[in-house]
Amino acid sequence: GVFFLEGAWPVPDVNEPYYLGKAIHFWNPDWIPNDTFLDSADTHKVFYFTFGWLSLWLSPWVLAWTGRLLTWGLLAWSWRRLSYAFVPRRWFSVLTAALFVCLLERFHVAGEWVVGGIEAKGFAYVLVFLGLEALVRNRWNHVWLLFGGAAAFHVLVGGWSVLAAGIGWLLLRHDRPALRSMWPALLGGFLLSLPALVPSLRLTWGVDPQIVSRAHEIYVFERLAHHLVPTRFPSVFVDRFLLLVLLYFVLEWVTPADGAGRRLRLFVVGALMIAGVGLAISLLEYASRPLAAALLRFYWFRLSDVAVPLAAALVATRFVAHALETEPRSGRWALAAAILIAGLHVGGVALQASVPTVPRADRLRNYPDRDRQVYDYLAWRAACRWVAESGEVARDARFFTPRMSQTFKWYARRSEVVTWKDVPQDARSIVQWWDTLHAVYAARSRWGGYRWHNSLAEVGTERIGLLGERYDADYVLTVRWPRLGLPVVYENHSYVIYRLPDPATP
Repeated sequence: GVFFLEGAWPVPDVNEPYYLGKAIHFWNPDWIPNDTFLDSADTHKVFYFTFGWLSLWLSPWVLAWTGRLLTWGLLAWSWRRLSYAFVPRRWFSVLTAALFVCLLERFHVAGEWVVGGIEAKGFAYVLVFLGLEALVRNRWNHVWLLFGGAAAFHVLVGGWSVLAAGIGWLLLRHDRPALRSMWPALLGGFLLSLPALVPSLRLTWGVDPQIVSRAHEIYVFERLAHHLVPTRFPSVFVDRFLLLVLLYFVLEWVTPADGAGRRLRLFVVGALMIAGVGLAISLLEYASRPLAAALLRFYWFRLSDVAVPLAAALVATRFVAHALETEPRSGRWALAAAILIAGLHVGGVALQASVPTVPRADRLRNYPDRDRQVYDYLAWRAACRWVAESGEVARDARFFTPRMSQTFKWYARRSEVVTWKDVPQDARSIVQWWDTLHAVYAARSRWGGYRWHNSLAEVGTERIGLLGERYDADYVLTVRWPRLGLPVVYENHSYVIYRLPDPATP
């Protein structure tokens, strides 16, 4: 129930068109043919293989809700096991879950989340929670196997968890199994991770080193700096995360220690050490930007974003449980405060999601007004619906669409030339994506450099025609004004669809 209330936003959520689109296309390449992004290299093949087959029978909307319910159910099951291993009291796992989603959403530093739309990392975190339960119970062989399985779904989520647990094992010194007793499980976890590790390594195999270097810089510093480069993180994000780290260690200090708490604490220390290495690497940007990009692309801050709120929620609840046993009066006040904090967060999110609203995938968060939704959402849906239902638009037709749109393929089921959201993963495709994005949407600034066009209509009729020939596009979907001198095939009060000339026509 907690995870449902936290994640039940209207479909599609932010990343669902991206990941579900790839999963559907993995099983049915004829679904939106001729799309450069969907045809690019697949990195989450275990997720596509184990879940995407449902798309052969389910519509994208039903597929999204099926995946959400499945993921939330598995997350709830694995979280309860972890929570009960750390705080063995009935119903306290509900409180720890609510505190966890509250702290994760409000105190992250790099934008990581666990409960939300359907994608590969949701299943990976199920196995991470089970691995942490095994860690708390001192079952190290299970830890390596479960984290290896997590890496099969998402190589970075599982891989960083393995490294953090390894750091914790090294720091533990006492009450730990010998390395020779764990090597079969370590080998097994490594073998489990190979279905994700090998495709990830292949993203740069056989590619010119200059192309690889440029792809890394584009990926890290141009497209995903808000997740990867700590100097680009908002200062308020950094401050609140450091505040949570301080709060966690204070709670650790005032809560009676045991082996379970010590092992969890060292896992958190491992995650923070990984983040510290990422922070040090970011300083290389000023000495060697290509080297910094090559290293920062591994999401060094992802695990600490999850590990600190997770541990803080568990330790805070253990503190409350201990207070209830030793000082019942103050314990009841502490419990009431914890329930109030968690309840206000989950209740607020549930109320916000229950009000008729625009799906989060249709909110243009890269604009200065970060809460601005897609321009005239209902008109956008109407234009996409016409494309999907019109008999005159071929299934393999390609469209120029607004640069920041994320849901055209989801609603219209047609190919796009390029958009900001749909960045591919392999090095050669990243460079091609960036060059195409600039060719279509960028204009030289009078002060040097470039600026983005506000709409495709600003590109001009002649240039959009040449771009259509270059990128094999058939239509342009853009706002009504300014007008282009092209044949109009559809128009509503906000959007217009133009047909591009046939390249064979003089």
